[in-house]
Amino acid sequence: MESDPLLEATAGGTLPHRGPLQVSAWRHKRRWSISGTDSFADMALVDGTTDDLAEIAEAARAWHAGAALSDLCRAAPFMHLSGRFEVPDHDPARLAESEWQHLRTEASELEYPWGSAYQALVEAAYAEPALRGLYPFTSHWALRFSVTTRPRLSVVGPVLVAQAVGRFTVAETMASKDAARFTTAPEAVAVAVRLLPYGSAPVTLGRWPASAAGEA
Repeated sequence: MESDPLLEATAGGTLPHRGPLQVSAWRHKRRWSISGTDSFADMALVDGTTDDLAEIAEAARAWHAGAALSDLCRAAPFMHLSGRFEVPDHDPARLAESEWQHLRTEASELEYPWGSAYQALVEAAYAEPALRGLYPFTSHWALRFSVTTRPRLSVVGPVLVAQAVGRFTVAETMASKDAARFTTAPEAVAVAVRLLPYGSAPVTLGRWPASAAGEA
């Protein structure tokens, strides 16, 4: 679907590792949303919603000037940090750590009680070196792992799910009908580690094939 120039706009920037800031107007309410991503995998670094158009202008100005992420929020307090940090050189280990930081930030902001179970699962997985060395991602709130970073993931190992406080499951794949059940996140994580194939880490950079990326 084509974008509507009356509802959507972008603000470019001076930093090559950032994509343009996306600005969207709500259709039935005087409110605007923004999203700023990295240019490598198009993952959100900042987002936010405000009903003050002047704040949108400040956010766009700071993004264009290449302000640090923390400074963006000072310039426009409605902006929300995703937890990811910028990795201009695309170092895969740093990209993995950035994604872990995003998941931990996201989990800490979820509402109780389900949020506390999910946070416990993410923190338990992050505390385990064998999992922390992989690139984490979620699919329908199931915690999964890859031996390559985005934009091209290479999934490895089990699927971890926090269903509620005291209810954690581990399955070999998303399609598995049989899942092991545990009452604590560390128990589930310990089993997940045992299901990892030998030599899963270190994580490497995920890239689309040249033909898929449209490269010569």
